[in-house]
Order: sequence, then structure tokens, then C-alpha cells
Amino acid sequence: MQSFMRGMSRPVATYLESCIHCGEYAQACHFHVAAGDPKYTPIWKLEPFKRAYQREAGPFALFFRMFGLKPRVTIEELEEWQELLYDSCTMCGRCTLACPMGIDIASLVGLARHAMFQAGLVPHELWAVAERAEREGSPLGATPKVLKERIEWLAEEHGVEIPLDRPRADILVTLSSIEIMKYPQSIVALARVLRHIGADWTLRSDGYEATNFGILSGNVQWQSDLSMKLINAALACEAKTLLLPECGHAYGALRWQGANIYGKPLPFRVLHVSEFLADNAKKGKLRLRKLARSVTFHDPCQVSRRGGATQAPREVLRALGAELHEPESSGDLNWCCGGGGGVVTIHRADPLRYKAFEIKMRQMDAAGADMAVTSCANCRQTFDDGQAHFGWGRTMGSLLELVADRLAG
Repeated sequence: MQSFMRGMSRPVATYLESCIHCGEYAQACHFHVAAGDPKYTPIWKLEPFKRAYQREAGPFALFFRMFGLKPRVTIEELEEWQELLYDSCTMCGRCTLACPMGIDIASLVGLARHAMFQAGLVPHELWAVAERAEREGSPLGATPKVLKERIEWLAEEHGVEIPLDRPRADILVTLSSIEIMKYPQSIVALARVLRHIGADWTLRSDGYEATNFGILSGNVQWQSDLSMKLINAALACEAKTLLLPECGHAYGALRWQGANIYGKPLPFRVLHVSEFLADNAKKGKLRLRKLARSVTFHDPCQVSRRGGATQAPREVLRALGAELHEPESSGDLNWCCGGGGGVVTIHRADPLRYKAFEIKMRQMDAAGADMAVTSCANCRQTFDDGQAHFGWGRTMGSLLELVADRLAG
């Protein structure tokens, strides 16, 4: 609990004091709705930490301690709460949007995870992935050697140039290990788009992995280390833009927290690839053949609701001339896929995650579009896993790959 209390700030204290126990936002949580269990009420996931604040730092802390009204939080309680903080929370922020008091529950869960990591209470699968990312630079073993081998293979196989370690470039391209190891076609798609618009770009072997399992596991130092690799690589090649891949949490980690880690404003733009595509479509640099199909878009929570880039993919789809079928509760109100926040790595969470995924299946089916795309590789693999588990007849595609397939000229 000392770690949680060290992270205490005025906004955090205000959030914890503001809760009126209304429970109105409970129906905003996909895990609560799917399981129908009140223990998944979002604010309940923070109960031990709220009690620690009230006992140690709140305005009535002295009285709570004096009369024993708020007992100390025990390690046994924290062990019990591990499931609520990790297995049943993707930090998607839908509850935050629904809370009438404006409490940012997602950020409080992140702070609580910092304390859980310090207590050694991170689920072992998530810890192993995060530790590998810190040790090797990639959660899936996509080391610089593997990256070089993969891009050489992709360049030869698909006839595209994929520059690596250029000393100077306007755009530093970053990737997610999911793309490198599972969806390499996304790398080819990005290379084709960048060639199409005449971009000056490079990958860097000293800073290419955009995923950040430090932020997901709760290790602040690992989060900082992984972010600084990208920042230093961008500084080294004097990039004007750092381009983030189709990855939700990578966007939040660097776009909204990167400057705090760096200690001052970043001297370059940080863009999610959907923003980059939309920007170039507006400028007329992205010439596209029209798509005579209907499309539904799954919003990655950390890019849309938490990141503010909700309209960018829709601008790209409009540039494609696609007929957009918005699902019910789309955009900032979109339902999470259930695999973010590291949940997809935790095997014991699978039964609950699959229950939550049924909400997404119903949502996508009701939209009635010919095809579905997203701009997050982790969402995409969560959909792939759900499709295999349920024998579902829909496939989730990539917005970037769709654009690359429709390049004109």
C-alpha cells in the first residue's frame, strides 16, 4: 500500500472523496454486464485502496485509525483483489465516461496495479510477458535480430523497401510485436502507404517496439524504459513525427504519457497510424480507389475513448467511399473487445473474457456490414481468438491493410 500512497495526488484524492456510491456506471462495464456479478462493479475493484487512503491520508484518517473504523489492508485481501484489478478490468475507461462524478476509474486501476506489482501480486503470465519486454525489448521475442530477418523477408517477398537504421528521417515508424510476429502484412501495408505518399521514413533497431507492458503490468520503471527507447530513437534520427502502429495502449503510453516520462514537451509529433492516414487523406496525398462495400469499425478503447482520435478512422473510411455501418454504442461509447489491459495474456481470465466478447459479437452482427475493421492489433487478435472459440463467422480486419489494398496509381 505504500506504493499506492506514494502515488497519491490531489486529483486521486479528489476522485476517492467524490464517489457517492451510486453504482450508475456498473452497466457500463462489459465484465459486469456479461457476468451479472456485482463484484465486477468498477469502483469496487478499488475498495482496498480506497480504504487505505481513508485510513492513511483522508481528512478523517486520524479518527478512522483512532477508533479502528478502517483496518489495515492485508496481503490476503490484495491477493483476493488480484482478479478484480487484472482479470476483470481492461482499463478501457467506459465506466469513467459513465460516472456522474467524473471519476477516472481506469487511471485509478492503473495506480492500483503499480502497488500490486510492488507487492509481487501481478498474474504470472502478465509478469512474464512484461519482464521479457524489459529484458529483450519485445514481449513476444521480436528482438532486433528477429526484426531485421522479418523485414528482409517481407521486403523480398512483397517487393517493398523497408528502411532500417537510417541516420536521418522525417518519420520514425514503430511497430507492435503482434504485427511483427502475427500480422506481418501490416508492415508491408504501411511500407506501401509510405511509398505512395513519398514519405521519408525509417525503422530503428534501437527503438521500434511500441507495445508497453510496463504500463499494463504496473511497473513504472519498465514503462519508462520502454517509452524512452522510442523517444531516444526519434531524437537520434531527428524525426519530426513518431508514428505509432495499430496498437491501442501504445498510443496512450506515448502520446499522453511520453512527455511526462521525458520531462518536457516532446520535440516531435506522436501520431497513431489512423491519424496519419486521415491527415494524408485530407491533404490529398492518399489517393484511394473507392470501396463498394459496407464496413463497421471497432474502436480501440485507448485510441478512441481514452485517446481522443475517434474520428480519424471514420475520416479514412469516408475517403474510401465505404458505407459505414456504425454499431450501437460506437465511438467513445464503444464496448471493449475484452482483451486489452493485459487481460488477453491471463489464461484464468478466459471464461470471463469470452462472456464479455459475446457483447462484441452481438454488436458486430447487429451492424450488418459486409466487413469489419479495427486499428489495433491486440483487438484484432482478441477477435481472432473469439472467432475460433465460438466458431463465429466474422473476421476482424486491419484499417491500414484495407487502405493499402485500395491505393490508386
